[in-house]
Amino acid sequence: MTKIFTSKLSRRRLLSGMAMAAAGATLPRPAFAQAAKAPPVDATFLFIADIHACRMASGLSPNCQAEGKTDMALLRHVTALNGITDKVWPAEINGAATGLRSAGKPVGAPLGIVAGGDITDDGGGQTTSPSEGTQLLQFSQRYQQGLGPDRVHFPVYVGLGNHDLDQSGPPPHADWYRREMRDYVELNHRAGVFFKPLVPANDYDVDSDCYSWDWGGLHLVQTHRFAGDAAFGADGSLEWLKQNLAANAADGRPVVLFQHYGWDSFSLERWDPARSIFDDEGAGAPHWWSDTERQALLAVLKGYNVVGVFHGHQHETPMIYHRDGLDIIKPKAAFMGGFALVRVMDDAMDVVLGEASGDNGEVVFTNALARDWKS
Repeated sequence: MTKIFTSKLSRRRLLSGMAMAAAGATLPRPAFAQAAKAPPVDATFLFIADIHACRMASGLSPNCQAEGKTDMALLRHVTALNGITDKVWPAEINGAATGLRSAGKPVGAPLGIVAGGDITDDGGGQTTSPSEGTQLLQFSQRYQQGLGPDRVHFPVYVGLGNHDLDQSGPPPHADWYRREMRDYVELNHRAGVFFKPLVPANDYDVDSDCYSWDWGGLHLVQTHRFAGDAAFGADGSLEWLKQNLAANAADGRPVVLFQHYGWDSFSLERWDPARSIFDDEGAGAPHWWSDTERQALLAVLKGYNVVGVFHGHQHETPMIYHRDGLDIIKPKAAFMGGFALVRVMDDAMDVVLGEASGDNGEVVFTNALARDWKS
């Protein structure tokens, strides 16, 4: 599964394009009024981000203990996620009515957990020579579906963030870290002739490792740091996303997008030459992703029924906000106990942000979003 990233047209993408041409395939353009009626939607899922598995061969990565990035914190988080089936959707948060369609109803078992990046603290936790990453192992031992109290009980859709992808190894293994992280995504989600992954995706882009799946009439897309990311030789996925949405969401069905970077002030910070730091007052080069990259993404999403964008990156503050015509949701970091609980229906969406508040599955809900489209 190991792959070398290049900006040139890959053999796999070329063969895929030739196959489509040979079949006379023509991708549909968004035309909701003429499209067939989308399948019904009633999908409940969990979204988490910023797990920051920190375990090394001996102890933790520097500063992890002080920042609370411990295995005990992850176990507390896992217990809270597994216990969500016994909770009810909140009718009130801090004395204010949530307005949720599901208020007072049991949550039940979610269809899956989607991870929005930074699953590890240091590119998987590899050592200076290529070897299996200790942090990637720790993540898989907690956030790969299994039995017992020490791992989650639901399918996990893996996404990668800057902590997973931005670090380079020593020569001659500069890309080993990134390849191993991307291989983990591929092994979990890309189906092959002889291989059935743990959580198969309906459409997997072998060049960018972005992928999509459907829960009934809900279309979900995992784009890692963000769709169009071309850093460190990654293959920008906008063309794939454009084709994916045209093929899977032109009937107007709701679409949910997952990525690591958001529209919050931390995600948008730029170089501030007066202070020699990146901050939200800088006017220099972007730290994480640029205005041009955001506009390119928005151009691809235009015309589709994107009901929510979920991201991570900023750790401390749970956020529900609206930018560029999009509802954007960011829970508190997973190592701090945070998660989003989401239910998308034909004509509504309920979202609550929460966090683990004890060692036995206790949670506290902090924010809510109720969207009703047809009332």
